Amino acid sequence: MRIAYGTDVGGYAWTENQAKELSVMVRYGMTPMAAIQSATSVAAALLDPICPPQATGCEGSNVGSIAPGRFADLIAVAADPLKDISTLEHVQFVMKNGEVLKSR
Repeated sequence: MRIAYGTDVGGYAWTENQAKELSVMVRYGMTPMAAIQSATSVAAALLDPICPPQATGCEGSNVGSIAPGRFADLIAVAADPLKDISTLEHVQFVMKNGEVLKSR
């Protein structure tokens, strides 16, 4: 079964850091990598199941992976999220569509 990260509206206040849900996913049995994939490649594939990320010529081919010609939406954190998933709650770098929006 594929699990995609997303808001359930009402699970916690909108003022809370949305990345906290990744820690909950790990606490209840997902590996850190599976939790990260649920918010990236799995979510991208489920957003457009007719056009999966590996397809060409459609929106799905531009999201969910890091490769030349993709949207280049990515983040970076100061520590290894595979060792401590909560590090994703403290984003240090944000790039959207190839443009750096935040850098510490």
